[in-house]
Amino acid sequence: MINKVVSGADEAIRDIGDGKTIMLGGFGLCGIPENCISALVKKGVKDLICISNNAGVDDFGIGLMLKKHQVKKMISSYVGENAEFERQLLSGELEVELIPQGTLATRCMAAGYGMPAIFTPAGVGTEVAEGKEIRNFNGKDYLMEYAFDADFALVKAWKGDKAGNLVFRSTSRNFNPVMAMAGKITIAEVEELVEPGELDPDHIHTPGVYVHRIFQGSDYEKRIEQRTVRTKN
Repeated sequence: MINKVVSGADEAIRDIGDGKTIMLGGFGLCGIPENCISALVKKGVKDLICISNNAGVDDFGIGLMLKKHQVKKMISSYVGENAEFERQLLSGELEVELIPQGTLATRCMAAGYGMPAIFTPAGVGTEVAEGKEIRNFNGKDYLMEYAFDADFALVKAWKGDKAGNLVFRSTSRNFNPVMAMAGKITIAEVEELVEPGELDPDHIHTPGVYVHRIFQGSDYEKRIEQRTVRTKN
């Protein structure tokens, strides 16, 4: 077995340089690669193209990279929780490509499957379709979308073993599995790292063949974007 285990986030992201395209797993703030993001902020890389469902919040997640002006372009589905993102977008400092959420997931999946493109009805007749090829199948128009071409995929799992097999827990099993398949180099941080054979094969969501580097993370905050509580009667 090739040793995939690295000592931590700093070593895991060692060759992520300026201008790279990176995928970041997570849905809102659930299941985001917190340790890898912190390492990227500390490293100070810039001009990154980030593919992520969300853009974090002002002081957490990808929002930390936006605050340091490390992101050149965001390719996302939902970006409504980040005031700094809004400011940079409106001022022209940040390029943004908004994508229907299903299309975002399927373009990740296509990259993992080795498919060059997909056809989807989502976006036909809207600004999303401008400049893109449209084909008609059985009387219905479909928009052609290319698979993503990401240099790195950064994902966060609940458990993993030293062979790179990953298990995600609850809502954190969101964009993480499809992004883990799609990166040229996939880096996984896990809450618990175990020896090969300790994970139930029937519970593995991402096989280790897709994962190039893995490490056990620490100090996870697991924040919530909008906390709503019921008032007492």
